[in-house]
Amino acid sequence: MEIVYVYVKKRSEFGKQCNFSDRQAELNIDIPPNPELAEQFVERNPVDTGIQCSTSMSEHEANTERFEMETRGINHVEGGWPKDVNPLELEQTIRFRKKVEKDENYINAIMQLGSIMEHCIKQNNAIDIYQEYFDDEDVVEVTEEAPSAKTINVFRDPQEIKRSATHLSWHPDGNRKLAVAYSCLDFQRAPEGMSHESYIWDLENPNRPEIVLKPSSSLVTLEYNPKDSHVLLGGCYNGQLACWDTRKGSLVAELSTIEFSHRDPVYGSIWLQSKTGTECFSASTDGQVMWWDIRKMSEPTEVVILDITRKEQLESALGAISLEFESTLPTKFMVGTEQGIVISCNRKAKTSAEKIVCTFPGHHGPIYALQRNPFYPKNFLTVGDWTARIWSEDSRESSIMWTKYHMAYLTDGAWSPARPAVFFTTKMDGTLDIWDFVFKQCDPALSLKVCDEALFCLRVQDNGCFIACGSQLGTTTLLEVSNGLCTLQRNEKNTASSIFERETRREKILEARHREMRLKEKGKVEGKDDDQREEETTLNLEELVSKAEEEFFDIIFSELRKKEVEAMKMKPKPKHQDLETDEEVEGEDPGEEEGDHAETPT
Repeated sequence: MEIVYVYVKKRSEFGKQCNFSDRQAELNIDIPPNPELAEQFVERNPVDTGIQCSTSMSEHEANTERFEMETRGINHVEGGWPKDVNPLELEQTIRFRKKVEKDENYINAIMQLGSIMEHCIKQNNAIDIYQEYFDDEDVVEVTEEAPSAKTINVFRDPQEIKRSATHLSWHPDGNRKLAVAYSCLDFQRAPEGMSHESYIWDLENPNRPEIVLKPSSSLVTLEYNPKDSHVLLGGCYNGQLACWDTRKGSLVAELSTIEFSHRDPVYGSIWLQSKTGTECFSASTDGQVMWWDIRKMSEPTEVVILDITRKEQLESALGAISLEFESTLPTKFMVGTEQGIVISCNRKAKTSAEKIVCTFPGHHGPIYALQRNPFYPKNFLTVGDWTARIWSEDSRESSIMWTKYHMAYLTDGAWSPARPAVFFTTKMDGTLDIWDFVFKQCDPALSLKVCDEALFCLRVQDNGCFIACGSQLGTTTLLEVSNGLCTLQRNEKNTASSIFERETRREKILEARHREMRLKEKGKVEGKDDDQREEETTLNLEELVSKAEEEFFDIIFSELRKKEVEAMKMKPKPKHQDLETDEEVEGEDPGEEEGDHAETPT
């Protein structure tokens, strides 16, 4: 930017000069102390002081050059005429046309151009280029903004011995607070002196937790009650279920008895949609799902054993890692197991064996996340091993959609509550992946490196704008996604529904095809078995005949050898040849003897 004009003026030419000099101090006013005010003085200890810990921002302005615009006209003149012909003169144009028409090449040129022109005219008659063919359909609004996310706050575990953040839960009223459960899931590897406390954080104050929860054992899960925001449900590492009321303090308000609790850590705990708002259920790797009423926690109201053989034996039950319950389907619940199988259950079944409705086998290892789509409950998301899979209840043999196999292990996943086509996954390398399968299906729409250690859990706020991720060292990171990832796009529901239905139909067709192929292979195998049996019987007969022949000829040859030896002994010998004959008989080669004997029967 050029400086157009500079104003120059000496300092002595404006303002009054300051003249400094030394002089004695003067007392202008004296206020003596007031003993009454001193008596009213109260010392504050401790003193709370707010500290700004957000990122420093600055604003800059710069002058840029103006873009000048002006309007200009274009003069269009008829072209195609030679320079010596003025197109405005009618006589000159007529004379030039007659001259061209008399040319020999004129007819050939017109014939060639005529066929091309005829083709173009036919196209214009067949297709109306100004017709609106897709006027009735809604156009999907595609946001021009690229998918992005930014870190809002970081909540660190205040304990010196760091623990993993294993579960997160948003405050149901306004999502102003975040409850975080901390525990060490390494079996018998918890360091000495590790704290069992978990915390409730205020989003605007990341320096110190608002409420401290003090359980008897480390919390693996922690859930807010959707009807009463003061009540929390926690699943402990020792298998007990604990309940807090924040109005009563940090200590446990209700605790299940150890005799009737789970035998393993409680990996899943969910509140039920009930009139009282006091019912909940829990699941553990001991293979049991238990229903509780927090008003009487002495023993569970109902127990379901996850034995898919339907023998109700706890020894053969599958361990539960994740739970799913949809309030719109009050009788149904789903369980993700350690063996990679999803079990669909019906709580209102008459017998315990009928409570296990069906299974969905799909992962190589434990299923760490299981959640139904909030817009289409028939479709649900599972996260385990190295992939995330989308399932349909109509297709039980295989998932309808799945991600590629990642290099890092997947630890958690969740649907977006605002968009039916968006879901989130966390990985062991500290990466958060945001998937939008309407926009892109092979790769995530956004992959964000949150921290250097492994991410263990995530939770999405009700409006879909904020995501909380818990790490292995107890650090909880709060992220805000861009508007395009949390705003429902136009016609997105119909698009997502059509994708789900299309992929479900495709899987059904493939399942039917696989059944046919298996039946054909089974028939071929049965036919092959019959042929093999016949071949084996024929082979056995041939072997028996060949063995019998060998034994028969061996007996004949041995008898012939004996007769020959006897004949040689009975034959008279000359005296002078007795010694030589005996030596020859004794030193005779057995191969030659056999050859001689072999010639005799022929």
